[in-house]
Amino acid sequence: MTLEAQREHILSGRMYNDLTPELIGARARAVLLTSEYNDSFGRPQAEREAVLRRLLRSVGRECHFEPTFRCEFGFNISVGDHFYANFDCVMLDGGGITIGDHVLFGPRVGIYTSNHAVDAAERAAGACYAKPVVIGNNVWVGGGVTINQGVTIGDGAIIGSGSVVTRSVPAGMIAAGVPARVLREITGADKTGYRP
Repeated sequence: MTLEAQREHILSGRMYNDLTPELIGARARAVLLTSEYNDSFGRPQAEREAVLRRLLRSVGRECHFEPTFRCEFGFNISVGDHFYANFDCVMLDGGGITIGDHVLFGPRVGIYTSNHAVDAAERAAGACYAKPVVIGNNVWVGGGVTINQGVTIGDGAIIGSGSVVTRSVPAGMIAAGVPARVLREITGADKTGYRP
C-alpha cells in the first residue's frame, strides 16, 4: 500500500499497522524536518515558514512554533493564520489536526490523535487507530494542556493550564481540569477595555 493510501486509511478512523516501512519512513522524515525547523530559530520568518510548508499539510500566514516542535507525520496538520505555539509543542497527527486562525498555545501543549489497540497482542503487532482534533478560531490553550483524539474545541474557547481535554468544548467557553470540564461562558464582562 502506498504512503498516500495508508494516510487515507488512517484518516478514515480504521485500525492501521503503525509498523509499516512507509509510516516508519514518514515519521523519520518528520523528525528531520522538525529538526531543521527548530534549528532555524532566529532566521527570517519566511525561511522558517518554508520549512513548515514542506512538513505540514497547510500553513497560514505568520505561523510560529518556538523550539522545540515535534510531530508524528506532519502531513495531516493544517494550521491557519496567526498561529503561535510556545516551546515543546507535540502533535501526533495520524487522525488529522486542524487549527483555525488566531490560535495561541502555551508551553508544552500536546495533541494526540493516535491511540494503540487495547488488546496486547494486537498492540504488539502495531495496531493503532486515530481520530481527528479540530481547534477553532481565536482559541487560547494554556500551558501543559493535553488534547486527546476526537476532540473539537469551538471558536473563542479557552482551555486552562494543565488540563486534559477528553471531550469537545463548545465555542465561547472556558474549560479546565483533569478531565477538562466547562467552567463558564466568556461574556462581555470579560472585556478589560484594552486598546493596542
